[in-house]
Amino acid sequence: MADNEAEGGAAAEAEEAAPSKKGKLKLIIAAVGFLVIIGGGVGGWMMMSKKGHGEEKHAEAAPAKPPSYVDVPEIMVNLVGLPGERVQYLKIKVVLEVKENKTIEAIKPSMPRVSDIFQTYLRELRAGDLNGSAGLFRLKEELTRRVNEAVAPQQVSAVLFKEIVIQ
Repeated sequence: MADNEAEGGAAAEAEEAAPSKKGKLKLIIAAVGFLVIIGGGVGGWMMMSKKGHGEEKHAEAAPAKPPSYVDVPEIMVNLVGLPGERVQYLKIKVVLEVKENKTIEAIKPSMPRVSDIFQTYLRELRAGDLNGSAGLFRLKEELTRRVNEAVAPQQVSAVLFKEIVIQ
């Protein structure tokens, strides 16, 4: 019997020790979770405060200048077609976008050359080359490349279409 009591006493001590270990484990997990939440909040606040200051400095440092535009005279050319097909014409109005106003004055003396380059290129096109948005995008990119060659060392940001008519 004494052995049973001794075993019972040891079992009772083991049962008391087990819940206290579980209680300590729960307490440690809760404390770590609390610290993670607090740390995340502080870290987020610091990131937001740094981000806000950086944006203010950036906004004050570089106010954006609006681009300037140069009109190109209207161009009307006939498109290449197969023999026996009816003749198709392309009428196009274009504007050149430049970054600064002083570039406009540098480009204006080159406008006859720009018109010549545009007409020469446009006369090589077929009506199928201008189909869809992809065709117009390729046309815009090619005109931008050609005008930049003509007005070098000045730089044109983009060629913008005001009007395109294929008849």
